[in-house]
Amino acid sequence: MSLLSSASGTTTVRPGEFVVWGDVATPTTLTVADLRAGWTRHRAEVVFDCATAGPQRHVFEGPLLREVVAGAGPAFDPARRKERSRFLLAVNGTDGHHAVLSWAEVDADFGDAPVLLATRMDGADLDTAGTHLVVPSDRCGARYVSGVTGVWIGRHRPVGASSSEA
Repeated sequence: MSLLSSASGTTTVRPGEFVVWGDVATPTTLTVADLRAGWTRHRAEVVFDCATAGPQRHVFEGPLLREVVAGAGPAFDPARRKERSRFLLAVNGTDGHHAVLSWAEVDADFGDAPVLLATRMDGADLDTAGTHLVVPSDRCGARYVSGVTGVWIGRHRPVGASSSEA
């Protein structure tokens, strides 16, 4: 089991599960099976350079990160582009690895990056290993996260800004 710390305390995540939390209306726990059943599946054939294992080639399938996180109700007005552009996504994995993306990177009005929460890798289901964060546009594998345990979404708050100003 993995523990995630949040403002509301510590959450225990069982193998194969992950939590979507932070500045959202409905924090939720999901599994690979939930992802497979609840969202449109996308496919990404990727090649990236791994610092420890060299070039990697894989085929991943799963829903778009932005669609999964949108289901939790991020705390922004979807009609306000500048507001959306202030949000960040931090993804944690079972091995302690984590990566940060901006909402604008994955938002269809901005970067429209097809970042996946993969449910399959090279034809094999990831139910036991857990979902993988896949960033197809990255040439290096540093933002690929295996066994995702949590996806935090939150607003960037500049130094000195109150929560109502951010």
